Amino acid sequence: MQKAKPLQPGETVGIAAPSGCVRREDLLRGVAEIRKLGFQVRYDDSLFARHQYFAGSHRQRAESLMNLFTDPGVKAIICARGGYGCQYLLELLDPETLRAHPKIFVGYSDVTVLLQFLENQCGLVCFHGPMVAKELARGEPCYVRENLLSCLTGRRSGPRLHAPGSLTLQPGTARGRLTGGCLSLLAASLGTPYELQSQDRILFLEDINAKPYQVDRMLMQLKLAGKLQGVRAFIFGEMFDCVPAGQAPAMPEIVTGLLKEFQVPIWYGLPSGHTSTGCLTLPFGVEVRLDAGQRWLQFEEAAVAEG
Repeated sequence: MQKAKPLQPGETVGIAAPSGCVRREDLLRGVAEIRKLGFQVRYDDSLFARHQYFAGSHRQRAESLMNLFTDPGVKAIICARGGYGCQYLLELLDPETLRAHPKIFVGYSDVTVLLQFLENQCGLVCFHGPMVAKELARGEPCYVRENLLSCLTGRRSGPRLHAPGSLTLQPGTARGRLTGGCLSLLAASLGTPYELQSQDRILFLEDINAKPYQVDRMLMQLKLAGKLQGVRAFIFGEMFDCVPAGQAPAMPEIVTGLLKEFQVPIWYGLPSGHTSTGCLTLPFGVEVRLDAGQRWLQFEEAAVAEG
């Protein structure tokens, strides 16, 4: 896996809008937060373009993203928000050019599509973490500043991540490359050239506003597609607002019932992506170690390059 150079104080962060329309006031609050972190910010008014429910036409969004990757003055890219639209970009992006210009790339939700593309089609480490017009616009404690900076600037393996209130659904330890993202986007990728690659990985899954039976259905879809066989451990996010109605079983019960046959560690409640607070940054494509019983995750290597 190829890694980008670490982000240095004063360097420039470019903002991408590969999915839904962006509200200017939200973005400007996030821009101010990035500057508080010690970085310059680059974006232009094309970020606020509108085409149906997208932030501009598909070609415009793809070209803007490619330009950020090839711009030598931009050292990291953070997405403005999710929504919908990244799938339209996949056939418009050039993997060879992206491989030749590795950059820090951060996002979640619909951006899961691009995280998987960068990891699997381009061989690049990328980051499931806070976005500009979302968590960064709201500031701490909506994201974990120390964790974000450690991932983007640190040349060493990071500290262990813990999650107060998280649950051990199946104890055990595991080691492997971390991957995953938003469950509904990963399920939607099946049968395409860009589908989830999960063999021998530690698989992180999260979502928002999904009913328990919908989560059950998406996990079953991954199972029937063979994507859960060979996974070394499962980590679930907060599963924000995925609450049962009436007498429906709670989400941890559904997860345990469907995954216990795989006899691997299962940890539930690590806040990354859609969270109520404290969104963590997780590097995809790096070796990690997990202890589901003790409820911690350790990055075994730096997420950025040595030099």
